[in-house]
Amino acid sequence: MPDTTLLLGGRIHTPGSPDATAMAVTGDTVAWIGADSVGRALHPEARVVDLDGAFVAPAFVDAHVHATSTGLLLNGLDLTGCASLTEFLHALRDHVAEHPGTLVWGHGWDETWWPERRPPSRAEIDAAADGAPVYLSRIDVHSALVSSALIERAPLSRGAEGWSEHGPLTRVAHHHARSAARESLGTGQRREAQLAFLRHAASRGIASVHECGGPDISGPDDLADLLALAAGGDLPEVVGYWGELGAVDKARELGVHGLGGDLFVDGAMGSRTAALRDPYTDDPSTAGVLYLDAESVAEHVVECTRNELQAGFHVIGDAGVAEVTEGFRRAALEVGIPALASMRHRLEHLEMVDSGQAAELGRYGVAASVQPQFDAAWGGSADMYARRLGSERGTRLNPFSQLAAEGVLLAFGSDAPVTTVNPWSAVRAAVNHRTEGFGVSPRAAFTAHTRGGWRAAGVDDGVTGTLVPGAPATYAIWDVDDLVVAAPDSRVQRWSTDPRSGVPALPDLGAQARLPRCLRTVLRGRTLYARDVGDEEHTIP
Repeated sequence: MPDTTLLLGGRIHTPGSPDATAMAVTGDTVAWIGADSVGRALHPEARVVDLDGAFVAPAFVDAHVHATSTGLLLNGLDLTGCASLTEFLHALRDHVAEHPGTLVWGHGWDETWWPERRPPSRAEIDAAADGAPVYLSRIDVHSALVSSALIERAPLSRGAEGWSEHGPLTRVAHHHARSAARESLGTGQRREAQLAFLRHAASRGIASVHECGGPDISGPDDLADLLALAAGGDLPEVVGYWGELGAVDKARELGVHGLGGDLFVDGAMGSRTAALRDPYTDDPSTAGVLYLDAESVAEHVVECTRNELQAGFHVIGDAGVAEVTEGFRRAALEVGIPALASMRHRLEHLEMVDSGQAAELGRYGVAASVQPQFDAAWGGSADMYARRLGSERGTRLNPFSQLAAEGVLLAFGSDAPVTTVNPWSAVRAAVNHRTEGFGVSPRAAFTAHTRGGWRAAGVDDGVTGTLVPGAPATYAIWDVDDLVVAAPDSRVQRWSTDPRSGVPALPDLGAQARLPRCLRTVLRGRTLYARDVGDEEHTIP
């Protein structure tokens, strides 16, 4: 029989027993949950893990990542902390000096925070790069600054849609430049980046990630290598998506879960490429770009439904959401709503959606793969959304409560490297949405980042993503300060006050609270990550 591990002396997040302190795992399955003394009696031969008061909860799922790009950021040029144009150029110059003769892959600049309020010119990039090929994606990854040396490797970008002689590249020109930069990476460098990302995700309590690949984001070899890497070791599970129209055969060949992820209907707010009904407030000359129309959306959804593949689209702006909704409406007329809903097709980001659209998408069984840290970074009445769209439009993005109320499944993710791999920050951001009434409860937010991710990938057996007997033993152990519960009368109580409220406790998600620190991450009984300190094991005599 499989060995049993007994976790004792902690606080277990389980709906069946909110005051549970112990959990038994046999093989890859949760066998029992309850009190310490009962656990010892039921499992006298078990290997014991002393939790020392730690919090045990279902492991997180990150429902939208770009593994190689994030791994390159972990090991490469991280521009997310640059506070000015001058600081950006210094960072680039220093990186080139430290890594002579290599491609510079960087990410994270955001000129909206800089006092200069402009990105550097190509001439400034070239001066700092000293002849090196340079690819530096904006924080939203929908535009990039490049050096002239990289343009020489991507001649098709010249004159393509989105080309700029002096500034950032967007649209098709950006895709050509990104492809050239990606092709300049060696196989070893790519594998090292993927491994760094997966290990980092495991250290953050994440047991599964949804990789959103596609011809404009990453090559099929990149996705295939990532899937093989994850399958071959004690690493988080990777659910693959490939964003390309008419690619059913390629989907079968790659072994992906669906033809979606970053299949672009439009772009992003920061790069002014999200498709809007009305022009951008801070640049009335543009209303963004629409890559796919309703007819293309409908054809793709119908083809995927008939081939039992999950379809999905990247969509952000209100004009883009309108096209997607109309596309699903047309697809429903052709294949029927039950067939459509059975596939749980996905929409990534879905930022500018109104109540009517949410209700319709809910009827079609759509899952919304959304990123709460977008609102934390750019929401509110004075930050990027409001500057791009004006206060009235800019404070109406990411209405999580509205989507949930209309039956749209929420699955939370990071869109790493766009935001950091930090699930508890995402949960806190969803609870403390910067627009009143748009956030969700702590329980709903936590569920969206755990069980919601499994369900968005088609795992809807009723137990995966929870800790109950019979569920997969996929969990994380956390060092936390305070645990709080929302009691039946809606009062917030500390765990130490009354652990018998009937509602599982969660960490304090207040703005000043210390977020939990991951001690261990386990996927179906296999340890993916373990912190040495405070993680002692012993066997009961």
